[in-house]
Amino acid sequence: MELTLKSPQEVSTVAVVGGGVIGGGWVLHYLRMGHDVYAYDPFPAARERIQQMVDDTWSLMVDLGLRAGASRDRLRIVDSLEEAVRHADVVQEAVPEVPELKADVFAEIDRYAPAHTVILTSTSGISMTTIQSKCEHPERTAVGHPFNPPYLVPLVEILGGDRTAPETVQWAVDFYRLNDKDPIVLEREVPAFIASRLQEAMWREALHMIAAGEATVEMIDISIRQGPGLRWAITGPMMNFHLAGGAGGIEHVLDHFGPTLKEPWTRLVAPELTDELRQLVIEGCERESGGRPVAELVAERDRTLVAILRARDEMERQLSDARSGDQG
Repeated sequence: MELTLKSPQEVSTVAVVGGGVIGGGWVLHYLRMGHDVYAYDPFPAARERIQQMVDDTWSLMVDLGLRAGASRDRLRIVDSLEEAVRHADVVQEAVPEVPELKADVFAEIDRYAPAHTVILTSTSGISMTTIQSKCEHPERTAVGHPFNPPYLVPLVEILGGDRTAPETVQWAVDFYRLNDKDPIVLEREVPAFIASRLQEAMWREALHMIAAGEATVEMIDISIRQGPGLRWAITGPMMNFHLAGGAGGIEHVLDHFGPTLKEPWTRLVAPELTDELRQLVIEGCERESGGRPVAELVAERDRTLVAILRARDEMERQLSDARSGDQG
């Protein structure tokens, strides 16, 4: 099939396939961006949860700021995949992380979606080459991996599979940028991509420390939330090390700390998830949450994320204005 993609600026209708946390988050995001959104999940209960998530979170979207024409009334929750995708300009798939399932769903989307439609997967680590393997037209498929919640966190990791057309990847980059996302493009298929790999490394180390009695769940969360997590929201971990080197920057850090990198402070093998470790993690999270329901914690997280994003954007604007003044 020759690619006849619409310009990203011309996209008006988005289909979201999958009604879990990520799928519902994408629905909210695209509604806020002013699109018509068709949503589908094979399970009626999941379709009901999509509507509930939109109703519960829409006030936050209004507070964050709506694009022209944005309305939750532009959501259509439908009963079949064909109905969801047959008029879509782009499809965002968010079904469970099962390779065979995703490949089957992509083949079905590919069968029903118009020729101009780009098909994107939210997978957090399954190979795009695997997901597109049953598609008749794999050249229009790519990964668009978000971070939770997609309606607030800007990052999207983009990459194609072996049979993805380069113009599809570029189209995805342009589309996400137009829709308030900050995409990065991976040049090749990397297991679990970039951000998840880094996140999983910390998760692995945390489980080792809990299992060894070196730290509790609460200690681990406080150590990041009140420590490097504050800096990472501004610099990222690599630039943070550069700043830590003083005038010598990252070169000084590498020379000074490089010899210690081989010390056995990092356990590269994941710990055995024993019943005891599992229970320690569960009990720690229950203590830290104080028994509050997850929905309440999510709402608190989202309000705080909005405040952080606004503060960071305002600081970046002030710095940009200051630089412009200096150059003038």
